[in-house]
Amino acid sequence: VQLQASGGGLVQAGGSLRLACTTSGRTFINMGWFRQAPGSEREFVAIVRRPGSHTYYAESVKGRFTISRDSAKNTVYLQMNDLSPEDTADYYCAGGDGILSAIRNTATYRFWGQGTLVTVSS
Repeated sequence: VQLQASGGGLVQAGGSLRLACTTSGRTFINMGWFRQAPGSEREFVAIVRRPGSHTYYAESVKGRFTISRDSAKNTVYLQMNDLSPEDTADYYCAGGDGILSAIRNTATYRFWGQGTLVTVSS
């Protein structure tokens, strides 16, 4: 099982980036993104959950980030708009099958992609 993340980079405040995470080997009920800034713990960003592609977001990104899932391509996207320096972090995609009440918990996810760095300059 592999999760391959891509799309990070350097962007100015107010700009946009799109991250992608492609999975191989299996599918998951929950797919999404966490992030970790230097000196901080890894935190929940957004998850899309099947069936039905229900989406869940951290309060800090609601209205700015959009997560979507292309099942045919086994890929999850994170469209990030109106970025701010506070969004600077390594972003990790995650796959798991945990219950709804635990989707924001990193321990729920067995499978992780490599981090992709997002840097937002002021």
